[in-house]
Amino acid sequence: MSSTPAPLNAVLVLGGGSAGSSAHVRSLAAGLVERGVRVTVCAPAALERAYDFIGAGAHFVPVPRRSDPAAVAALRAACAGAGVVHAHGLNAAVRTTLALGGHRSTPLVVTWHTRAHTEGARGHLLRLMERRAARAAAVVLATSSDLVDRARSRGARDARLASVAVPAPRPPADGTESKARAELGAVDRPLVMAVGSLVAHRGYGTLLDAAGLLRGLDPLPLVVIAGEGRERGALQRRIEAESLPVRLIGSRDDVTELLAAADVAVLPSRWEARSLLAQEALRLGVPLVATAVGGVPELVGRAAELVPYGDAEALAARVSALLADPERRSRLAAAGRAQAAGWPTEDETVAQVLSVYDELTHPR
Repeated sequence: MSSTPAPLNAVLVLGGGSAGSSAHVRSLAAGLVERGVRVTVCAPAALERAYDFIGAGAHFVPVPRRSDPAAVAALRAACAGAGVVHAHGLNAAVRTTLALGGHRSTPLVVTWHTRAHTEGARGHLLRLMERRAARAAAVVLATSSDLVDRARSRGARDARLASVAVPAPRPPADGTESKARAELGAVDRPLVMAVGSLVAHRGYGTLLDAAGLLRGLDPLPLVVIAGEGRERGALQRRIEAESLPVRLIGSRDDVTELLAAADVAVLPSRWEARSLLAQEALRLGVPLVATAVGGVPELVGRAAELVPYGDAEALAARVSALLADPERRSRLAAAGRAQAAGWPTEDETVAQVLSVYDELTHPR
């Protein structure tokens, strides 16, 4: 008499958890649970409060973003008996490798959502961490083609392009656009939006240079940056010293509403994989000007204006041209929605991950 096989027990591990990777893990957990997988999410407690993994049907184990013996022991205990362990991000991958130790019988999948930007001694340490994570993983899933190449160069045995989807933003309710523009001070002037942490590799220094070049426009556009980070003080001092038409508004929980109200969105980063801002802008039909770096060109296709990283004149020129051309903005909005329609769905993402799990737990 045959018995029903026990459900797969999958442990998903998050480190610090960017907005994109955390939203992806929440979506993945919900999809896996729906398909009968027993899911445990290990992450800092703050991420459970923000993303409600328990509400997705997963068991949650709080594990701080540290590599001390207590944190590694907590992660090791959570992974005991797992059929597969899936770490998201470099920090999570390295800590999970430590936790699993010599237990190579437990397959490890690592998703590389992004890459760090460090130089010198810290850059050397980063490369060592990347090699350790890549070589420990049975499969590395990477969110852009250049990350696949990077994982292979670090010694990954099996690196593949990941089918990664995050939930689409809900269209804002009627009237929220006018309210958002009024709050930001852009009722009678163009609104240019950027979203992301205030750190050096986001390219906000270049965006401030571009904002200075836009001062000859009438009406004068307002550039709004939503996000927090260690560069805020330096950026704010420069905005005030140069009287730039830029506002820093900090972290917001209404980014979708603010972005939907914008005339143009900008992504001036030095590197991105599957930028959350780019995805939201195209889905909302907001024209996007972005740097042609990392995974951005393959993500947006012809549905955005692309400029070289660090080129403030090119950035300002593309933004200025879009603000002066409503028809071009309308065409980009339609192209953005069409491009977004071709991205992997959440169901397709879960299906790919389940296929990888099945490969590793039922080798043929």
